[in-house]
Amino acid sequence: MQTPRAVPATGTPPQDDTTTGPPRPRGLRHNTRWLMVFLCFLGMTVNYVDRATISISLPYMTDDLHIGPEWQGVILSMFFVTYALGQLPAGALIDRYGEKRMFAIGGLIWSVVTVGTGFVRGIGSLLFARLALGAGEAPAYPSCAKSVSRWFPVRERALANSVWDNGARAGTAVAAPVVTALIAWQGWRMAFWVTGAVALLWVALWLKAYREPSARGGLSAEERAYVTAGGARLEAHPAEQSPAGDTAPQEPAVRWRDLFRHRTVWGMMIGFFCLNYVIYFFITWFPSYLVDARGFDLLKLGFYGALPGIVAIGGSLLGGWTSDTLLRRGWSVSRARKTCLVCGMLFSSVIAFAVLVPSAMWALALLSVSYASLAFSAASVASLPADVAPTPRHVASLGGIQNFASNLAGVLGSTTTGLLLGFFNHSFVAPLMLSGALCVVGALTYGLVIKRVEPLRLTTA
Repeated sequence: MQTPRAVPATGTPPQDDTTTGPPRPRGLRHNTRWLMVFLCFLGMTVNYVDRATISISLPYMTDDLHIGPEWQGVILSMFFVTYALGQLPAGALIDRYGEKRMFAIGGLIWSVVTVGTGFVRGIGSLLFARLALGAGEAPAYPSCAKSVSRWFPVRERALANSVWDNGARAGTAVAAPVVTALIAWQGWRMAFWVTGAVALLWVALWLKAYREPSARGGLSAEERAYVTAGGARLEAHPAEQSPAGDTAPQEPAVRWRDLFRHRTVWGMMIGFFCLNYVIYFFITWFPSYLVDARGFDLLKLGFYGALPGIVAIGGSLLGGWTSDTLLRRGWSVSRARKTCLVCGMLFSSVIAFAVLVPSAMWALALLSVSYASLAFSAASVASLPADVAPTPRHVASLGGIQNFASNLAGVLGSTTTGLLLGFFNHSFVAPLMLSGALCVVGALTYGLVIKRVEPLRLTTA
C-alpha cells in the first residue's frame, strides 16, 4: 500500500501575510465587491424572513389546521431535513456552475413555496411545503460564502462575511414586527403570500445586479490587484467567460469525499452544529418561549421579539471587524479566527441563565447577549471554508459540508425542544440548559479539534 504524498494546494492565499500588497482602492468604481456582498445580505434577509414566517405564524395556525402540540416540533423540524441534506449537492453545484445561477434557482423555488404555504389546508400539505422550502433555501449559505471568497482579500473576509451573515439577524428581526402586523391585518395566510412575493422581487434584483468577478464590468484593474494580492480565491466557472479570455490554472483533482479525511473539516462540522443548535432556538421556538413562558401578547411579541436579532447584528459586525483587525495587526489567520470563535461561543452560554431570572426583561437581555455572541463567532465560521479550502473550487463544497452538519442541529434541536417541553410539562428550563452546555462544547471544539486554520493539504495515493 502506497503512502499518500502531499500535493501543494493551488490558489492558496497568503494566510499569514495579510498586511502587504497594493493599497485599498478608493472610489465606488473600485469597490464593486461591497455592492456584491450587499446583494448577498438582501438575499439572506429575505431568506430568513420567509423561514421565520412559520415560527411566528404557528401559534395562530393551530386552530385553523387542527395542529396539536405533538406535531408542532415535527413541522418546524421538517424544513431542516431537506435544508441540511441539500447543502451537500448545493455546495458542489455552486462550485461547478457559480453562485449567481444557483442562488437564483434556489430563490425562485423558496419564493414559490412560501406563497404556496399560504394555501395549505392540513398537516400533510404543510409538511410538504416545509420540506420543499428547505430544499429551495439550501444554496443560500454556500453561495454567499463562495461569493465573498472570490470578491474579497483575506484581511476583509470576516467583515464581508459578517455583512451577508447579518441577513439572518436582519431577517429574523424584520419578520417579528412585519409578520405579526400582517397576521393582525389579514391573518396568517396573508403573511406567507406577502413574504413570498418579496422573495420573487429579490430574485429579479439578484439576476439583474450581481456579477461574477471575471465578467465584463466586474472587478476593475485596481480592485483585482488588491483582492488578488490579498488572497481572494479567484477562479473562473465553466459557465463564465472572462473578457480577457483568461483560463483558470490547472488544479489537482480532489475527490469530494476526501475532504472528510481532515480533522479540521470535522471540527468545522461539530463546532457549527453546536452554534446552530442554539441559533435555531431563536428562529423556531423563541416566539413560543415569549408567549408561553413569559406571557407576551401579540403586540409585545412583535416589539420585543425583534430585540435579540437587532442586538445580534452588532455582535456579528463586531466579530467580523475584530477578526480582520487582528489580522491587520499581524496575527495569523489561525490565531485570529480561533480567538473569535472560542470567545464568542463561551459568552453565548449565558442563554442557560435565562431560566434563573424571574423578570422577563432580564431573560430577554440574557438571550440577546447569547444571540449576539453567537453572531460574533458566526463571522469567523463563515470565513472558514475560504480559509481552509485546498483550492478555490472547494470553497462552496466545504461551505455546504459545514452547513450540512450545522443544520442537522435544526432537525434535532426543533424536535428535541418539543420533546423536552412535553416531558417537563411545557417548561423551557431543560431546553435552555442544554443549549448553554452545547455552547461550551462548541468552544472546546473550535479551540482543540481544529489545530490550525490554514488550507488543507491535498493528498493522492
